[in-house]
Amino acid sequence: MRRVLLDTGPLVAYLNRRERNHPWALEAFASVQPPLYTCESVISEAVFLLTGYEPGPDAVLEMIGRGLIDVGFAASPELGAIRRLMKRYASVPMSLADACLVRMSELDPDSVVLTLDGDFRVYRRNRRNVIPVWDHRRPAK
Repeated sequence: MRRVLLDTGPLVAYLNRRERNHPWALEAFASVQPPLYTCESVISEAVFLLTGYEPGPDAVLEMIGRGLIDVGFAASPELGAIRRLMKRYASVPMSLADACLVRMSELDPDSVVLTLDGDFRVYRRNRRNVIPVWDHRRPAK
């Protein structure tokens, strides 16, 4: 089974009914087998962006607690690779969350990134390999 790496946009769209990509996010989440894998930076971004919206930041934490989201990626051991990625894509610019997801995709070459972020079509893993992306324009194969 292919691991799904979760970016901030789909998580926020899934939990915020007012988000224009909410219907797509509902469909995407319904079609994947939990858990979805992510990093603490994505969780931090999502919690911040959901402040003031129902069901709010606690819904993100509840999804982790229920095992729907796995935040097992540790940035510390991967700091060198993350820093190299952020320097390489400084002109994009690459966020810490995006760098962690790219690194996660390097560590698990069979994974796919669930995202709304077009920058994942620019980023490359291992310097030259396209990152499989499942976004609102088309699902991953």
